Formats: sequence, C-alpha cells, structure tokens
Amino acid sequence: MLAGLDHLVVTVTDIPRAVDFYTRVLGLEARYRDAERVDLVLGDIALRLHPVDTSIAPRAGCPMPGSLDICFRSLLPLDEVQAHLDALAIQVETGPVARQGAGGPIVSLYLRDPDNNLIELCRPDRQ
Repeated sequence: MLAGLDHLVVTVTDIPRAVDFYTRVLGLEARYRDAERVDLVLGDIALRLHPVDTSIAPRAGCPMPGSLDICFRSLLPLDEVQAHLDALAIQVETGPVARQGAGGPIVSLYLRDPDNNLIELCRPDRQ
C-alpha cells in the first residue's frame, strides 16, 4: 500500500538557524516553499521545517522542538564525517557505536541540532 517516505515535518524555534545547520553541517539542500516552510532535501525525501508558532494546519497534536530522533545513512566513512564535524566544532554526543539499523548492523555517531533534536549518522557495519 505504501511506497516510501515523502517528507517529515521538523518543528524548530528558528528556521534560519536550522537551515544553516542542516545545509552547512549535514549537506542537505534548502528549498524555500514560503515564509513559514522550508524543505531540506535529501534525495527524494524532505525534512520540512515549520516554526514552533506556525498557523499551518493540519499539524501534529503536540509539535515540539527537540522531540525528533532521526537517523541518516552516510555516504562517507564515519571517520571522515567525524573530521568534518570536528572542523565545524560540532560536538559528537556518542559514537562511533554499534547499533541495529533498518537493514542490519550499523555503526553510528550521535549529535544534536540547534533545537536539541537527536541526529544519528550511520554506516553499515561490515565486520
């Protein structure tokens, strides 16, 4: 019945700050839809940013900044990702650590976005 994920709404306190983080730190492409919505594109899916005080409807029952926990698959080896994060002075909260992903074992790094959402960056574990 379903084919995949189209977009995921991320509630943020400051859209320009979130756009800066997701484009500069994670390499997503920003596409501005209107004054209240920005899509951060990754392949054929998007993170859609909504400000916390948006009047956009319908919306989640309790949209809250900092409530997202999301995992992205990395194209780069995690040591290269770590070097990139270090160069930008982005703190890694945990990792690299072994985890279980949707397709099997992964190794992950964890960091936070400006709204305290948990961002997991992973690669398949090929031990």
